[in-house]
Amino acid sequence: MNLIRNALRCFSALCITGGLLQVGVWQAHAQVTKTGTTLAQFLKINVAPRGAALGDAFVAVANDVSAIYWNVAGLARLGRNEFVVAHTNWIADVKLEYSALVIPLGDIGTIGGSITALTMGEMDVRTVDRPEGTGERFGAGDLAVGFSYARNLTDRFSFGLTAKYVNEYIWHMGASGFGVDVGTLYQTDFHGLTIGMSISNFGAKMRYNGNDGIIYFNVNPGKYGTNDKVVADIRMAEWDLPLIYRVGVAIEPVAAEQHRLKIAVDALHPNDNTESVNVGAEYVFDNVVSLRTGYKALFRKNSEEGLTLGAGIAYSVAGARLKADYGWADFGRLKSVHRFGLGIEF
Repeated sequence: MNLIRNALRCFSALCITGGLLQVGVWQAHAQVTKTGTTLAQFLKINVAPRGAALGDAFVAVANDVSAIYWNVAGLARLGRNEFVVAHTNWIADVKLEYSALVIPLGDIGTIGGSITALTMGEMDVRTVDRPEGTGERFGAGDLAVGFSYARNLTDRFSFGLTAKYVNEYIWHMGASGFGVDVGTLYQTDFHGLTIGMSISNFGAKMRYNGNDGIIYFNVNPGKYGTNDKVVADIRMAEWDLPLIYRVGVAIEPVAAEQHRLKIAVDALHPNDNTESVNVGAEYVFDNVVSLRTGYKALFRKNSEEGLTLGAGIAYSVAGARLKADYGWADFGRLKSVHRFGLGIEF
């Protein structure tokens, strides 16, 4: 016990000396969430209505084209080409558009591509001196373009990888970078029990650059004849991408010919927030009508998210399968978010 106490004293001293100023590791973990310490926040917005209706508990489900977002390893288990477009009415009149295409190539594996775009209307440029506007208008937006590959390494284990280009801008400033998503999926024979794991948005830091960062600087304002119009560029700080670790399980306790029930649970560890748990359930009747519900962000500090609901319908015609999905998510004081999606398997 004395050895443990001495070790703890040394550790505390090192923390204080290093400028951490923490009473202890657990206390600091409970107080610091790191919210707002990453760039490209739009990468955390769920792009598909089905996953949203399941409370974002989809990393072990991952059995349609939206697996590109959740767990790219799931693409390896798709047997047909699949294309989807989805629209999200996000908070504060922000719109999120998503499209993705997946093409299985047999033993070679499965390839896919996706485009995610976040847009909003232009706004007036306002200053302290001109609060009603300067007559100028500015816009902001985000874009991510990804290319995916997945393959079944065994009849039970799948692996996938996505490389993506990320860009965001506001007025005359912009930032861009590259990220990688990695996923694995393991399926058992016990009631369709599936275990999934993924790492999303692993990549280099991003930094804003542009004309709005240019200023005029006087190197020596106290000296006669000095130049007060030296062009200088404000050096912006670098920020990480919103890295997310996900691990989840999904099970199908009911798998009859006309009735299927799937239950999923995901645990998340982001680099800019506290850990949380998502849960969801999906009932499918006759492989046509789907009803979904879930609950998001359990145990997350100060979260406005919670209940989710949704439905879907699928219909086979001329050798193709058409799908339409809707997802609703409660955001508390921020009202609710609606998602719509159309897809086709061919």
